[in-house]
Amino acid sequence: TEDELMDAAARADLTGMFNCPHTGVALSALIKLREKGMIQPDDRTVVVSTAHGLKFTDSKVAYHERKLHQCSSTYANDVIRIPATTSKVIDALRTRIDL
Repeated sequence: TEDELMDAAARADLTGMFNCPHTGVALSALIKLREKGMIQPDDRTVVVSTAHGLKFTDSKVAYHERKLHQCSSTYANDVIRIPATTSKVIDALRTRIDL
């Protein structure tokens, strides 16, 4: 489902990747195969990503803003809108990570 693929991509993004929705389809299938026991914990698997999340920024932002009606946005991060200056970014980081 759309919900599963967007959640799978966002879940992988938590590891530092920035996945496209197409890769979310493959990751969703991987998760289902693992849950069904068709892929074992020690199995080595590869998911080929054919695009980058930067090509799909509208859908990525909408996911995190919880504006995709067909998605629960389970792994959404709160969107923080700040001016595009180094000092404002540093201030926002300091506020959120107690620096």
